[in-house]
Amino acid sequence: MPDTIVKTMPLEPIWQTPDPFLFCVHHLDFYPKANAQLGPDASLQGHQLGQDFMPSNGDDWRMYHGQTMPGFPAHPHRGFETITVTTQGLIDHADSMGAAGRYGNGDTQWMTAGKGVQHAEMFPLLDEAEPNPLELFQIWLNLPSVNKMVEPHFTMFWSEQTPQLVSQDESQRETRVKIVAGDLEGLNALAPPPDSWASGADNEVAVWIIDMDANAQWTLPAASSGLNRRLYYYDGAGLSLDEKFIPLNHCIDLISDRSVALKAGEQGAQLLLLQGRPINEPVAQYGPFVMNNKAELQQAFADYQATQFGGWPWPEAEQSHGKTQGRFARYADGREEQP
Repeated sequence: MPDTIVKTMPLEPIWQTPDPFLFCVHHLDFYPKANAQLGPDASLQGHQLGQDFMPSNGDDWRMYHGQTMPGFPAHPHRGFETITVTTQGLIDHADSMGAAGRYGNGDTQWMTAGKGVQHAEMFPLLDEAEPNPLELFQIWLNLPSVNKMVEPHFTMFWSEQTPQLVSQDESQRETRVKIVAGDLEGLNALAPPPDSWASGADNEVAVWIIDMDANAQWTLPAASSGLNRRLYYYDGAGLSLDEKFIPLNHCIDLISDRSVALKAGEQGAQLLLLQGRPINEPVAQYGPFVMNNKAELQQAFADYQATQFGGWPWPEAEQSHGKTQGRFARYADGREEQP
């Protein structure tokens, strides 16, 4: 029988992903207490505002493109989807459709950029007395050519509604799997946006956060053949897959139609699984636009210059929703919801 593991590779700052995914970023920042502007109450000396992608001066946090508060001020996308999975901290969303939201601490936002949208993703720091840690994954999922120019759309998966598998091994050690996309042992993820590659059941798109207790054992079940299936091992020590040791900060490509036995070490293990049937189409990407060829990229830039993808209806590029606002989502049609 073939080995379950195809290959193992070190993780890069931007995690490389197989088709149908485009890339994944793991943001982990230990922000200090907040100031009155929802930013860090700390010196920004050494932080290259607008290009602050590496911790500076011993700080273990970044401003990214933010000038006042951390995050990513208004910027455009076309031709793919963003899946933003949070574990701690808050994100303020605003977009050119007039939609808005505040989410975090286990919530997921799934946005189909389609024919073009501007959005801001800011990280408001609300606690002025204690640190404001933030952890999230942003995953880019490609759209097939037939759906590149669909209407933009976003949906919110609240933590309270997101299914989680809790499995105990023979020693009662737990493995918890948060199911953002896909099905696992009879649990079905919330429905993805209608034009997503993940909306086709045959594509078997899965996005799972796997959290294993110290020394826990769990078997990742087999899926169909022909899928791209990759595990990202980003926290813990002593993980083994089918009794093969896996170093921390590595990703593992697996044969999709075989199960694999996971065993965590003394510090437990945290992993992200990305899986899906490849789209198998050409990818032409330049910055925030992902199309199928160079001519379509040129058209994307021309369209954005001409229309700004609907413009920016908010007073600030670093749009936030204030200090007292709770978690909410307000959609382009005016519908509003809370967890």
